[in-house]
Amino acid sequence: MRTIYALIVTAAVALVVTAAASPMATPRLTGTVGPGFTISLKKLGKPVKTLKAGKYTFVVSDKASIHNFHLKGPGLSRAITAIGFTGIRRVTLTLRRGRYTYVCDVHPTMIGHFRVL
Repeated sequence: MRTIYALIVTAAVALVVTAAASPMATPRLTGTVGPGFTISLKKLGKPVKTLKAGKYTFVVSDKASIHNFHLKGPGLSRAITAIGFTGIRRVTLTLRRGRYTYVCDVHPTMIGHFRVL
């Protein structure tokens, strides 16, 4: 009887531990455009220069209605924020190998680049 009880307890604990485990979170990239004539993309507070291919959550803070945050790369052209908008937008995208550009479409000198390996 003790053996059966021990097996039931072990199975219950394993089930609880498995249910509590969460899959790895999607890496978060933080973009900012404005309020002046600046645009940036950071990961853990550091400018993004290279990333591994895969899924990323972009959280973009648009601080000026005269700007937008547009991401371009292999098979991707996505305006994450729009001209006339201020606020925060969140989007999860899959990045493939290649060179990516983020830019304000109205002010093309506001531009940044990174590579996906």
